[in-house]
Amino acid sequence: MDRCWAVRESAGFTGRTVLVSGAAHGIGRAIGETFAGRGAAVWACDVLAEDLAETVRRCRAAGGVAEGRTVDVADQEAVRAIIEEITAKAGGVDILVHAAGGVRGQVWQPVEQVTLDEWRSIVAANLDGAFQLVHAVVPSMKARRWGRIVTISSGAGRSYSQTGIQAYASAKAGLIGFTRQIARELGPFGITANSVAPGFVLSNPSSQRQWDAMGDEGQQRFFDALAVKRLGQPEDIAFAVLFFASEAAGYVTGQTLSVDGGRWMLG
Repeated sequence: MDRCWAVRESAGFTGRTVLVSGAAHGIGRAIGETFAGRGAAVWACDVLAEDLAETVRRCRAAGGVAEGRTVDVADQEAVRAIIEEITAKAGGVDILVHAAGGVRGQVWQPVEQVTLDEWRSIVAANLDGAFQLVHAVVPSMKARRWGRIVTISSGAGRSYSQTGIQAYASAKAGLIGFTRQIARELGPFGITANSVAPGFVLSNPSSQRQWDAMGDEGQQRFFDALAVKRLGQPEDIAFAVLFFASEAAGYVTGQTLSVDGGRWMLG
């Protein structure tokens, strides 16, 4: 799995406590497993309890210490509770990875047919959740004068959503802006904040529904626009996160890294 020099040389995370939101499957699960395999103590959270338990099992199988908690990141009290527990048991979160969000099971529909509740559901999980997690973890990071914050945004936040979901593109664009702003604010405290913007990764039931909704022609157009002729894998995103969280990236902050198979080059 060691595919880049930065990971091989600089990504030992023994003694670090990592909180991964949206860890029940797909990208979040791969991030948790990858950190666990490199010595980190992983706290995984998600709303999907059964799938989350499997993530914890896999993290432990990878050789790491792992705990799972059922948490809706849009729920301020639930977020506060898990951060208080981590702080009490481990002294605080060293590395926060916000991978929760997604499209909440939605597929494209004309903007005039989107309800306010549907809009708010996506924004709450993707953007409000990021704010609430950062709000809760920053005090202990400031006290230790070290921290890493990595948000999982999307190519949709840099241009537009291939699947056409308006709230998703808007929330991810907001997440990139939020990450850039806190990077500016938190840098003097030894805390970096960066974002990974995946392309389309077929990794969970929601992404499968989006893929199926494209149809054969839409899927072919998608492949035609990729420089690397394959769909992304969750591990592709995990390795980018590992770099941002490593000591090798200590002078990198406020950045958004596209991990999309080169789609941005081809339009």
